[in-house]
Amino acid sequence: MPEPAAAALEVTATTGVTGTVTAHRDAGPEDLVELATRLAGAARPGEELEVYVSRGVKTDVRAYDGEVESLSSASSAGVGIRVLRGGRQGFAYAGSVDDKVAAETLADARDNMAFATSDPHVALAVPDGVAAVRLDVWDEAVLATPTSRKVEMALELERLTRAADSRVRQVSSADYGDMATEAAIATSTGIVAASRRTVCSVVTEAIAGEGADSQSGYGFSAARGPGDVDLAHAAADATERAVRMLGATKAKSGRCVVILDPRVASTLLSVVSSALSGEAVQKGRSMFAGRLGEQVAVAGVTLVDDPTDTRAFGASTYDAEGLACRRNALIESGVLRGFVYDSTSARRAGTASTGSAVRGGYASTPGAGCRALLLTPGTLTQEEVLMEVGEGFFVQSVTGVHSGVNAVSGDFSVGAEGLMVRDGVLAEPVGEVTIASTLQRMLQSLLYIGSDVEWLPGITAGQTLAIDGMSLSGT
Repeated sequence: MPEPAAAALEVTATTGVTGTVTAHRDAGPEDLVELATRLAGAARPGEELEVYVSRGVKTDVRAYDGEVESLSSASSAGVGIRVLRGGRQGFAYAGSVDDKVAAETLADARDNMAFATSDPHVALAVPDGVAAVRLDVWDEAVLATPTSRKVEMALELERLTRAADSRVRQVSSADYGDMATEAAIATSTGIVAASRRTVCSVVTEAIAGEGADSQSGYGFSAARGPGDVDLAHAAADATERAVRMLGATKAKSGRCVVILDPRVASTLLSVVSSALSGEAVQKGRSMFAGRLGEQVAVAGVTLVDDPTDTRAFGASTYDAEGLACRRNALIESGVLRGFVYDSTSARRAGTASTGSAVRGGYASTPGAGCRALLLTPGTLTQEEVLMEVGEGFFVQSVTGVHSGVNAVSGDFSVGAEGLMVRDGVLAEPVGEVTIASTLQRMLQSLLYIGSDVEWLPGITAGQTLAIDGMSLSGT
């Protein structure tokens, strides 16, 4: 299953932590709001208090060789509490929303505050007057669909993948997964917010060919609920990606135009997003540090983080501190215009929060990050981009991103596979090569941005990107 969207307010479920979910399952988030508000009201004089409560359920099914290989259904719930006084912050959490446990967690947070280092910039968010955009990112069918149907979908996905092409000899996995999460946050500074969301996806891996010429390809489909997931599309996508790589050889080394598949482009933008965090800039972990107002990309690049876009799987009404999410333009016409901030990093930078606090769940404190990053689309389809490029290398997958890409220095060197582009169309398959450049140079060398926006279960959308002058290392 693809990685879930970066944690916003509602992305809070923690696998394997059992809480009192069942008792509240039909109540909606109102009961979570009541608990958070009541606990936040226990703030003592001179003390700031933040209470974050959440619960979630998730189902994962894997089919293999016509049978269910694994099936898991889990629920979780918990509370995370921050207590601030005099620049010191204490934090504690528990995997339960039971009243007694929550009270004990508050006491633990107060105790932990005594061991914290004072930081004059640490404080809770306060209402900033930005109106919340109400979003519909919940599909009740995730909870209403019986597990038996979810199992059927995984089995059907495997059958469709096997039947899509005679050259597919194996389906290494066919997965169905979903999650439904709810959360509420309340603070002694006047914030009360709640939200919920669902995500559902199917992923399959097809293996085509025999022996040394064995190639694999992934296909997926994601939506808010099972009724909108496209099994046939996922199966056909996986099959096409595997089959078209049969007979792959290494390419000659040199410099060329590299065309990134939307999924690869999404991976690239995810790395760029980490360098757009105000917190990363302050810690010297960003290639954009000290470059506000500079031309960091070609004039055609406008990059925004907009969690109010319901197409994004990271869409959210509120951020992880309870402030309204909003559209933030980070790069406009190639010029670096800003970073994303939570309340603490904003104070440290002498600015205001951009409503961009994220957290991994109730067991963590918030930080600054993107949720729904999108390059303003161009006008060309992928086929039209290929025609405009004429000659180049189309990359359909990469490896080694975590070790080969550095958001501080901008170094970019990853393993790649794909197809050469000849006369504007996909030609012979190529594997076991490396593409390299720097992120800074890649942003300045973008030739085309595709119109084929594909929202993925992550923090960025993807679309076809053509980049000039990248190094290709093969034979």
